[in-house]
Amino acid sequence: MKKYITTASLLLLSLATSAAFAKVSPQEADKLGNTLTPLGAEMAANAEETIPAWTGGLTSKNSTKSNDSGRPENPFSTDKPLFEITSANFSDYKANLSAGQIAMFTKYADYKMPIYKTRRTAAYADELYDVVKKNATTAELVQSGNGVANFDTTIPFPIAKNGSEVIWNHITRFRGGTAKRFTTTIPVQSNGSFVPVKMNDQLVWPEFLEGGRDDKKDDNILFYYLSQITAPARLTGTALLVHETMDQVKEARKAWVYNSGQRRVRRAPNVAYDGPGQGTDGLRASDNYDMYNGAPDRYDWKLVGKKELYIPYNSYNLLDTTAKYDDVIQQGHLNASFLRYELHRVWQVEATLKEGTRHIYAKRTFFIDEDTWGASVIDQYDGRGELWKLSEAHNIQFYDVDTPWMVAETLYDLSSGRYLVTGLSNEEPTFMIWGKKVNRTDFSTSALRRLGR
Repeated sequence: MKKYITTASLLLLSLATSAAFAKVSPQEADKLGNTLTPLGAEMAANAEETIPAWTGGLTSKNSTKSNDSGRPENPFSTDKPLFEITSANFSDYKANLSAGQIAMFTKYADYKMPIYKTRRTAAYADELYDVVKKNATTAELVQSGNGVANFDTTIPFPIAKNGSEVIWNHITRFRGGTAKRFTTTIPVQSNGSFVPVKMNDQLVWPEFLEGGRDDKKDDNILFYYLSQITAPARLTGTALLVHETMDQVKEARKAWVYNSGQRRVRRAPNVAYDGPGQGTDGLRASDNYDMYNGAPDRYDWKLVGKKELYIPYNSYNLLDTTAKYDDVIQQGHLNASFLRYELHRVWQVEATLKEGTRHIYAKRTFFIDEDTWGASVIDQYDGRGELWKLSEAHNIQFYDVDTPWMVAETLYDLSSGRYLVTGLSNEEPTFMIWGKKVNRTDFSTSALRRLGR
């Protein structure tokens, strides 16, 4: 793996124009793998032992492989809920719920959260732990927190000191190196009706391209992304290409879209911030995808601290291929029979819109899983300060490839009663293809044009 520097000029500029945030000492980094997990979470159980100690997670060393469709078997299929939180008893659990989760209980009388035994399954491959530990002593925020320098591959700040470092850990968290997904996005109307939008997408880190990272061509690139909509007919052929830049203030995200109606490739500068997400019926802003993505420059990031929260976790039931989308989707929310919530420690980060900037969300409260650095729950507020939307990530450990990632994410509009679920695969023959090497030319505008046709 190669050392990641966004750009040489960026680093020089940061030293000249803004103070770089301090990296930790080798002595503090030695906590990783000792009192802290290799990714920086608290190793120990909580006082009540309702959150157990981390003992290595669920990995390719101690688990079976996924089936041919890329779906891991549910290792906890015999688990039963410990209890359920409902609209009748949620007030007893408010201390461990977000404002958005509480709002779901007050809005929907039939809303439930089945609570299961907490299992700390998150794990990376051993070689990445060494990379993350080195990052702790070298990585720096630059450009007033809007860029990162001197880090390799993933998790620049395992011992995070502020909100910006926490959010960069989410943005850069490892997602398998190279992965292709076959999924369905479903905008659900307030009466429960929906039309599935089927798509496939490919994500690759430059290190995993044929030939590896090119220091010149991949300068300031975090990953490459390509997606194609395959249904319904009115959207078929629409495709999106993204070259995700690290410092998007210095160099904006590069995005292109192929529109099947116009039959041409065009630049797509609105694929950022609160630009509308494709195939979502207006329910998602661009930076809602993957819970949160893109440049952090429009917000001030405040680290509130840690708390214990009920979050979706080990959501293997959502991969059930005997279920149809009609079974999973209900009016107002997903069917609780397919959900699993556990008590985990999370980082709480408040994002407040900066003076003089604009976004549909004036404030966001992030709850980021300490074991994975993935945003698990986000409460989002409108310009009047009213709670508007709730996002939840339904994560699993892809144990055969040592990668924690989501199998679905939900975005609930608490005002309209509509919601969006992204990433379902119950009716898809194949879900994930991991590790397939791809060429740099596969992420060119020419490739986008061919894909659209």
